[in-house]
Amino acid sequence: MKIIAEALIRTEIGPHQALEAARRAFRALGTGSVQQPAPMSLEFPGRNAEAHIKCAVIEGADIYAVKVASGFYDLPDGVPSGNGVILVFDAADGTPLGVLADGGYLTDLRTGAAGALAADLLAPKDIQRVAVVGAGAQARYQLEALGGVRAWSETTVWSRRVEKAAQYAREMEERQLPPVRVCESLEAAVNEADVVITTTTSREPLVRMEWLLRSATVVAVGADSPYKQELEPEILARAGKVVVDDWSQCLRLGEIHHAIRAGALDLTAIHAELGKIVTGESPGREADELIVCDLTGVGALDAAIAETTWTTLRNAVGPSSHVPRPRITTS
Repeated sequence: MKIIAEALIRTEIGPHQALEAARRAFRALGTGSVQQPAPMSLEFPGRNAEAHIKCAVIEGADIYAVKVASGFYDLPDGVPSGNGVILVFDAADGTPLGVLADGGYLTDLRTGAAGALAADLLAPKDIQRVAVVGAGAQARYQLEALGGVRAWSETTVWSRRVEKAAQYAREMEERQLPPVRVCESLEAAVNEADVVITTTTSREPLVRMEWLLRSATVVAVGADSPYKQELEPEILARAGKVVVDDWSQCLRLGEIHHAIRAGALDLTAIHAELGKIVTGESPGREADELIVCDLTGVGALDAAIAETTWTTLRNAVGPSSHVPRPRITTS
């Protein structure tokens, strides 16, 4: 089996490739061309940590993939909280082909791409302000990916730790993204934002309905487990459209899971899966309406980004030994 190191993957696979992989994954989901079992999860009591196992095969693909990704959120500052690998298998005969030793990079990248795809399909073409809730690794990937599909004038960011938000602002501006304004209150960050991206590991609602523009697009990516929640259920109850990445998965995980349990949302109010909007079977934004997209993370994304990475790098000559990972401050 070939081991493809994180350093090489980071060099060759970036937001553009990830966005194309996300489009391919959701188109396949929209046409029913994916086998994707429910994800498995592990929790580590007392450690503020979790691990997820996801797998999928896209019809017609040469490979299928099994991904293990973890988040250990109480590690010291400067140590990445995410980690993981993706195993690649031959879809013709099941032969193990390789290990994408990405250290969780491809998971972060494909999650950012899914958020950007959702914004591209659901947000107005002309946006001025983007609000980011949280200042960890995923906040970085989301904003960089969004820059591939939209232009805007200002970013606001809120984090429980102001110093983390300030560091985030500096890094994003160094990447030549729009100016970032640090807000000490979440209400101030979200107020008047055309796009709101939530990226935290919160276990209680953070964003309130009264703070949002009635035409905002909310891309919720943090709540990928049953106990995580970032949005007040009233937001989903009053949204013009509620979009999911996977219907059955969102009934068990994420924002929709909580809104249904609270009695704020009925199943019939869910507008569509994102894949159906990619294929054109269901409409995206149609009017001046509040839209919420609940992204819990699907195996098809992992299979698609794994296929892109394997196809690009399987014949590459690169480092196979351990390479120190970039030190990214998370929150």
